[in-house]
Amino acid sequence: MNEIVSFRRMEDGTREDYELLDRVEREYARGLPDQVLAALRKLDHSLGGYPVSRLVHSLQAATRAMRDGADDDLVIAALVHDIGDELAPYNHQEIAAAMLRPYVRPEVTWIVEHHGLFQNYYYVHHLGGDRNARDKFIDHPWYQSCKDFCANWDQCSFDPDYPTEPLTSFEPLVRRVFTRPAHDPRYLAGQPLRMPR
Repeated sequence: MNEIVSFRRMEDGTREDYELLDRVEREYARGLPDQVLAALRKLDHSLGGYPVSRLVHSLQAATRAMRDGADDDLVIAALVHDIGDELAPYNHQEIAAAMLRPYVRPEVTWIVEHHGLFQNYYYVHHLGGDRNARDKFIDHPWYQSCKDFCANWDQCSFDPDYPTEPLTSFEPLVRRVFTRPAHDPRYLAGQPLRMPR
């Protein structure tokens, strides 16, 4: 039987209770790569209307990023940028950014968090929206990076004929990134890291 804490209200918890919860959480977090891969697989059966599934779209975006020589942080961002679609269709980018934040540099988190607004450039004018709404960030240091992410990897990745790498090709990257020590300054403020070829 699993150990459980002694409290019913957090304010009544003991040091031993919180040491137990810390240990349980660390053990649970070791399984994060498998949870990310499972969530990506679920995208194969979500949101219709496109010529490819959300999983194939994500794999295409990641394949394009990898083939362009992007570093690990950007490739993983391309792979998981739409992972929140199932639970948060109107703010999916915030879920993906929150998921990545402890493991990648802030530029990449910012790109993922804002890619929905930047992606609007390609279609929102057809629905009466302002395609240039992204320009409110035009002076932001990562504006161009987000614009390039959308132009080069996101908006063009709905092609059923594009030679896309399978999820198994990205599994080692998922395992590497999501087993990094969370909030480690080497990753959060470090230089871009390259995916081995």
